[in-house]
Amino acid sequence: MDFGRRDLLVAAATLAATSSGVARAAPDRKLGYAIVGLGYYGLQTIMPQFVNCEHSRVTALVSGDRTKALATAAKYGVPERSIYTYADFDRVRDNPDVDIVYVCLPNSMHAEYTTRAAKAGKHVMCEKPMAISVAECEAMIRACKTAGKKLMIGYRCHFEPFNLEAMRLAKSGAAGKIRYVRSEHGFVQSDPTKWRLKRALSGGGSLMDMGIYSLQAARYMTGEEPIAVTARESTDRRDPRFREVEDMIEWTLEFPSGAIAGCQSMYSANQNHILLMGDKGRIELEPATRYDGNKMWTGRDGRETAITSPPPGPGKTQFAGQLDHLAECILDGREPIVSGEEGLRDMRIVEAIYRSVREGRTVKL
Repeated sequence: MDFGRRDLLVAAATLAATSSGVARAAPDRKLGYAIVGLGYYGLQTIMPQFVNCEHSRVTALVSGDRTKALATAAKYGVPERSIYTYADFDRVRDNPDVDIVYVCLPNSMHAEYTTRAAKAGKHVMCEKPMAISVAECEAMIRACKTAGKKLMIGYRCHFEPFNLEAMRLAKSGAAGKIRYVRSEHGFVQSDPTKWRLKRALSGGGSLMDMGIYSLQAARYMTGEEPIAVTARESTDRRDPRFREVEDMIEWTLEFPSGAIAGCQSMYSANQNHILLMGDKGRIELEPATRYDGNKMWTGRDGRETAITSPPPGPGKTQFAGQLDHLAECILDGREPIVSGEEGLRDMRIVEAIYRSVREGRTVKL
C-alpha cells in the first residue's frame, strides 16, 4: 500500500485523537456534554452557556424529574433517547454523542457520579467543591486515571477576565512583594430547607460553598500553597438554618514567603471581595467572583486606577471558557489547568480548617 504525505498526516491526526479518547471526532465536531442534575445551577446557569461555546454542546441530560428533562431536552435539541435517570445513568457508556459528563449535583454525590462516569468511559467536569472529603477526591482521581479520562473541576474564576488580570498583575509584581490577601465571600442563605444546609448532602456549611472562592483566591493571588491555618467559627445554633452546618468561618493562612491571607465564608451576610496588599501597592476586586458585573482597581503611590476593560478571557463568557477548556484539553491531549489535583489541594486545606476549628489551634499543612 502506497502512503503519501496526506495519508500520513491523517493517520497521525487519528492516532492523536485516539489517545485523547475522541477518535470518532472530526476536527469541526463539538464535543458533547451530558448534564447530570437539572437544579438551578445546571439548568439556569450552565445550560444557557452552550450557545457561547466553540467546541462544546449539550447532548444528554440526567434527571430524576422526567417532565423537567423532557421540557429541557426539547428546548436544547437533546433527543429523548439521550435522557437518563440516576438509576440508568450508566447507560451513557453506549451514547457516542457524549464525550464529557458534567456533574452538577449536591456535594455528597460528586464522588459517586464522577466514578460512574469514568467507568462509563467518559471524561468528567465536576462542580466545586470536588467532594466532601480528601478520601473521596483521591478516589475520583484514581477512577479517572484508571479509565484514562480527564477530570476537571468547575473553578470558573480561572476563566473570568477580572480574576485572570488580577492573577497576572499579582504575579508580575505590580503591587510589589505580596504581604497580605483578604478574601471574603458570603450571602444570606434564607431558606432552611435548601440542600446546602443539610450536612448529609453538602458536607458542611458556608465553607463548603462560598468558602471555596475565598480559599481559591488566597491561593491564586499569592501563587503559593499555605503551610499553616488557624480558624474559628461563629454560628448561632438556635437559628433553624444552622442546626446541621456552620454559618461563618474565619481563617488565616500562612505562606512560605511570609505572606498572610485572612479569609471568611458566611451564610448570614452578603460579601464578595478580594484584596491583595503588596509593599508597593494593592489590587482589589469588589464584587470579585460574581457571574457578571465584577469590578477591579489597583492602587499605587496614593492613587487608584480602575480596571474597566481587562484582556478578554478564553471564551465569550467565563462559563463558555470553562466548558471549552476541557473540550480542548481532550482534543489536544493535555491536562486542564484546574484538574482533579487542584480540587484535592483545596479539600486538604478545607479539612485542616475544620480541624483547626474543632481543636482550637493552628494546623500545619
